[in-house]
Amino acid sequence: MTLTPFHIAFPVDDLAAARAFYGGTLGCEEGRSSAQWIDFNLFGHQIVAHLKPGPATKRHHNPVDGHDVPVPHFGVVLPMDAWEALAARLRSAGIAFIIEPYIRFKGEVGEQATMFFLDPAGNALEFKAFADPGQLFAK
Repeated sequence: MTLTPFHIAFPVDDLAAARAFYGGTLGCEEGRSSAQWIDFNLFGHQIVAHLKPGPATKRHHNPVDGHDVPVPHFGVVLPMDAWEALAARLRSAGIAFIIEPYIRFKGEVGEQATMFFLDPAGNALEFKAFADPGQLFAK
């Protein structure tokens, strides 16, 4: 199955901080931009940081595998080696994790590596990987 790129637009309160985080920390190539938004290439997907001054809205959490998962959140399912490299890069950059990198549902259907962290505007991101990619939609 060939996946097509998704697009998501999300609010940030500081475009310079978003540029430093997504472009610098995560290594996303920057695309078009204006004084109100910036396009980034997140592993082949188009994400757009839109300026929205003011405080972030209150976040909700749902329990998953003994952790409080922030809602909403977005991210990418990566190959395991890319996930491990990203986790190491984020640790080296001093990123504070909401949920430290770990293996979720260990030994169960849907076993996956996952990690959660916030961007400078408070948007939650999750990156995950499967040792067996066939487990992505397994029940």
